[in-house]
Amino acid sequence: MIGNEVRGTLWSRLVIAVLALGMAAGGCATNPATGAKQISLVSRGQELEMGREADPAIISEYGLYDDPKLAAYVDSVGQRLGKVSHLPTMAWHFRLLDSPVVNAFALPGGYIYITRGIMAQMNSEAQLAGVLGHEIGHVTARHSAQQITNQQIAQVGLLVGMVAFSGFREYGGLAAQGMGLLFLKYSRDHESQADELGVQYTARAKYDPRQIPATYETLKRIGDREGAGLPNFLSTHPDPGDRQVRTRQLAEATVGGAALNLEIGAANYRKHIEGLVYGDDPRAGYFENSRFYHPQLGFQLIFPSGWKTVNNPSAVVATNESMGATMQLTLGSTKNESLTPSEYVDSLRVKNAISSATGRPEQFRDYPAWVGNIVMQSDQGQSNVAAGFVRIKPGQFLEIIGQSKGGGATEQIYAAIRSVAALTDPEKLNVTPDRIVLKPAPHTATFSQLWGEMGGGAIGVEDGSILNSTRATTTIQAGTPLKTVVRGKHS
Repeated sequence: MIGNEVRGTLWSRLVIAVLALGMAAGGCATNPATGAKQISLVSRGQELEMGREADPAIISEYGLYDDPKLAAYVDSVGQRLGKVSHLPTMAWHFRLLDSPVVNAFALPGGYIYITRGIMAQMNSEAQLAGVLGHEIGHVTARHSAQQITNQQIAQVGLLVGMVAFSGFREYGGLAAQGMGLLFLKYSRDHESQADELGVQYTARAKYDPRQIPATYETLKRIGDREGAGLPNFLSTHPDPGDRQVRTRQLAEATVGGAALNLEIGAANYRKHIEGLVYGDDPRAGYFENSRFYHPQLGFQLIFPSGWKTVNNPSAVVATNESMGATMQLTLGSTKNESLTPSEYVDSLRVKNAISSATGRPEQFRDYPAWVGNIVMQSDQGQSNVAAGFVRIKPGQFLEIIGQSKGGGATEQIYAAIRSVAALTDPEKLNVTPDRIVLKPAPHTATFSQLWGEMGGGAIGVEDGSILNSTRATTTIQAGTPLKTVVRGKHS
């Protein structure tokens, strides 16, 4: 869920999909990457505006990883690539997102996003350049603009209506719906072109593009390991074939036999990811059975027993399929820090965020609150929702809403709302995440043998071998630096 900063409110502020409403009449445009003329409903100016408008929503949904040095490193590699791209004067923006999901994506206008999850899996600066170069290729080739143009206006309108759905974030987060318009629908041809441009930009920036295939091998192994779908990077980038083979061919053709003094930068990359958070960060919220603890915000809550729960970056969601019930917990804020919970509800009504509210103020054990029923308006009509607004800090409110078919779970929802309390248990508060720590192999042995000796027990041998782009049976020479995962202090 959200961290120290406010990352979202009950009603999503994602504006990505509605940006399509600003499309003007079509015209001809020159593709910067190919020089070809093509019909486009989206002007370059509109692409820039899309990126500027959507960027805060992406940051709100995922959060930025709190490591300025690593973020600056990612930006430096990205800027180096941007300068040799087909849009060298564009103001490029590279964001390191605080997400364990293995992913990277681009928005129009030069906004590139990469997660700490995929950073953990790479092993050289050249690999990082390959991923960023691929995403830059989507921007320079105007793939989002082409996809928008290829869609019927009616279809775009339908998607906008879906994203504007009244109260609940979909299980995977509204960002997935909104960003779908911009990056989920890339075609196989677009992926092939982005692969080509990514290899091209990587080589132009004096990085060795022959490191790129290893990234796709890692992603494939992660997908095979999970056994249920591909990592987000591959699931949102349709595979035009064997990416590992294709990028190897592209890289070899680009490099040829010339001695180009291309950079790999493995040691430099390892140095920068030392201490990187690996997996979920318990400081941003974690579950123990049905109890949810949020150390950063200092509160706890008990969800109904037996409900399925998930802690998304911007919302905690609980569902009970048999009862047709859903709950959602988000964090809202107001500049007026003196507002009481009742006044906060009134402010939502004034802003037309809700149509009406019926309830009363309550004093929980640790916090003042408002509990009742709210009516929310959408294109599909009105929704009656059980709700609670709990003031945990001046200007900060937990917003908890729930709904079920026939109201059968309403009392469970209200019980969960009233369970909100301050988190004071030091054991629950003082949690730390797993982190990547580099260690040299103490002697020559197989990776499997070394993994057991070097304290990589936070993850298994197979996951460790994927993390290090090797195999469990591979012989590792003494002194070889290996990424281990040191377990933090948490459940």
